[in-house]
Amino acid sequence: MDQMTFHYDTVLSDVHMHRPSSRHLMTRLNHMGQPVFVSRFRILTGRAAEHKAGSGSDGEEEEEEEEQDGTVQLDEDGDFEVTHRAACFSLHQVWRGAFLLADFILSEPQSFRGATVLELGGGTGFTSVVMATVAKTVYCTDVGDDLLSMCERNVALNRHLLEPKGGEVRVRRLDWLQHHLCTDADTEFSWSEEEVSDLHDNTTFIIAADVCYDDDLTDAFFRTLYKLCSNFSRPCAVLISIEKRMNFTLRHLDVTCEAYSHFRACLEQLQALQDGRCSFRVEPLTSNFPQFLLYERIEHLELWKVTSTPLPAGLQEDSGS
Repeated sequence: MDQMTFHYDTVLSDVHMHRPSSRHLMTRLNHMGQPVFVSRFRILTGRAAEHKAGSGSDGEEEEEEEEQDGTVQLDEDGDFEVTHRAACFSLHQVWRGAFLLADFILSEPQSFRGATVLELGGGTGFTSVVMATVAKTVYCTDVGDDLLSMCERNVALNRHLLEPKGGEVRVRRLDWLQHHLCTDADTEFSWSEEEVSDLHDNTTFIIAADVCYDDDLTDAFFRTLYKLCSNFSRPCAVLISIEKRMNFTLRHLDVTCEAYSHFRACLEQLQALQDGRCSFRVEPLTSNFPQFLLYERIEHLELWKVTSTPLPAGLQEDSGS
């Protein structure tokens, strides 16, 4: 995974936030043959979110006005680059599962207030930034120096949203294919010994947005999840968003969702695991919580919760004997 980099032309899903009532302006095809659309999203905060919920409006009229006020900035793949301004996240590319997870965080702020949180596969840092508006410390992790540098820039651009609340995002390297956290002080984005202790002693939430799209990476993700939770001193709630991606396969000569099926199998294996160190409980969460972000919340978007509970020392000894 150290060799993985962030490519704008390897789109894994429709991240252009299509909504049935919106105009979708395809500007061109990229060199992969994928359509490039004009896309935009806004954060609805405070009264704006209440107005949207009360009126049932999808914000189309407001978007019409915004289109006339300024030009839309796109990256090479057509994803919206948000202008840095108050109450607006400055990011480059975000998967739809990240919006679902961010909506859940914004709808349950009291659950995360003052918490220590770890994000696995943080990507642009969007979900970590949202989480840090209520949590105390968020460790946003991924691999690849280019990706981590971009993530750190996004965090810096949005620091004005975090400082009034006292939240902090720390961008760190966490490779799911490695057995240990990198603590080499000469390596960029490495962990300090104090941070490792804080992670193990105080983490109560792990979040992951749309990271299970490849079977090998999904296996590595669940191995990492198990290792982390087994070393935590507190119970931990793991929130995983996923989009079921339908693909036609020659093996089945049908439309299937193999990556999602493998993800579900891994969840079942984790819940059935009995090693005496910790127990896992898996449950799906309904997606009827308020929507603060403008995107299409399709039925193939799901949110899952895994609760890990460390077993008492006596039970661990009995299991090992």
